[in-house]
Amino acid sequence: MYTKILVPMALDHGISSDTLAIAELLRGTIGEVVALHVHEEPQGSVSSYLDEDTVRAGFERVKNELAEKTAHLPNVTPVLISGHSARAIIDYANSNGIDCIVIGSHKPGLRDYFLGSTAARVVRHASCAVHVHRDAT
Repeated sequence: MYTKILVPMALDHGISSDTLAIAELLRGTIGEVVALHVHEEPQGSVSSYLDEDTVRAGFERVKNELAEKTAHLPNVTPVLISGHSARAIIDYANSNGIDCIVIGSHKPGLRDYFLGSTAARVVRHASCAVHVHRDAT
């Protein structure tokens, strides 16, 4: 069993509940689960069209959504950070003593084979165990 499990959550995908359930099983009786969402700031020319209040409101909306998705789970701590998804997940795991990451992955398309999905990048670069849950659809 693992003692500190990280579950990266893309709040707009439907596999978070599955990965949280897997983490709960891997947690055993003494482990801790962290539900992490990485809020990516608007990039490039898009950022010039958004004022700080709009970006801040989006961050708060996501924070509330993460809290709602995890409120019924007594052993899960929600965490919201900003950054690039794969890099932020790996950095968070390294700096917080995570010994397992449970990450969901959609069925890869052609683009994923050339560029790599977030899950693939985490698998390649994480320094702890990584369990990938493939969405069945």
